[in-house]
Amino acid sequence: MSAMDVDDHQACTSMDSTDSSQSEQIDWRFSQVKGNIDPEEGITSDGIFIAVIAADIISCVEFSHDGEFLATGDKGGRVVIFQRDQSGKFVNGQRSTDYNVYSTFQSHEPEFDYLKSLEIEEKINQIKWLKRKNAANFILSTNDKTIKLWKISEREKKVADGGWNLARNADGTIGGKDHRFSGQLKLPQLVPMELIVEASPRRVYGNAHTYHVNSISVNSDQLCQAPDCCDRLPLNNGRLTMLFEADPLSKKHSMQYIVDIKPANMEELTEVITAAEFHPTQCHCPKETK
Repeated sequence: MSAMDVDDHQACTSMDSTDSSQSEQIDWRFSQVKGNIDPEEGITSDGIFIAVIAADIISCVEFSHDGEFLATGDKGGRVVIFQRDQSGKFVNGQRSTDYNVYSTFQSHEPEFDYLKSLEIEEKINQIKWLKRKNAANFILSTNDKTIKLWKISEREKKVADGGWNLARNADGTIGGKDHRFSGQLKLPQLVPMELIVEASPRRVYGNAHTYHVNSISVNSDQLCQAPDCCDRLPLNNGRLTMLFEADPLSKKHSMQYIVDIKPANMEELTEVITAAEFHPTQCHCPKETK
């Protein structure tokens, strides 16, 4: 093969690879934008930021396992949960991917560590969804110091108002000084009401870490939900990891260190763990990054 043939072959190969790379490029587009882009809100029409409230800045996002929910945390300690459109609307033959606000609640508040004279921000560092075991959803949220387990549940029925088993007075009211039995046993009835989404804390893991929490992870064992927590303590060839038992259906919980390796001389700290993550199927195999 001559030099000209080699050059032609290389040119053709280069052209083919270029065409192939161009054809395989993914066209990324916004499908939905949440938030105001009004110039009065601090953002110009050109997309240039002028002034943004620090508490409204999003610090973390996390999809649920089935993609039906999206949770966001901000620097103000708030958690906003979005739910995929439930109206049954289809776009181009596929279910709509629009997300609407489902619930908003205050997860963390600013604190002050008097022993260390250190302010603890309310900023949400990370959010993790737990796999569903019943009609409610469970999420873990953490700031620099405290990890919380939240139960997200719906309530669309309430107990009907009534006098129960008390007789009415002459004026039609119920109650007063003399409570008389009506003579009939009435059972409470549930009536429909406007849907209410409630967020209630089920577990609060506070003062478990000497240093700031950097990441959390949930293992694959659905009998024992165990977030793997990694704090920002620099370590040499080791890590500081704490294992929590956080089963939403259990009233008991415990916590223990699984690895705690510190160098003999704290002045020789050179590496920092930035994240820890459980294996997707092997519940006893966590990993870390530095």
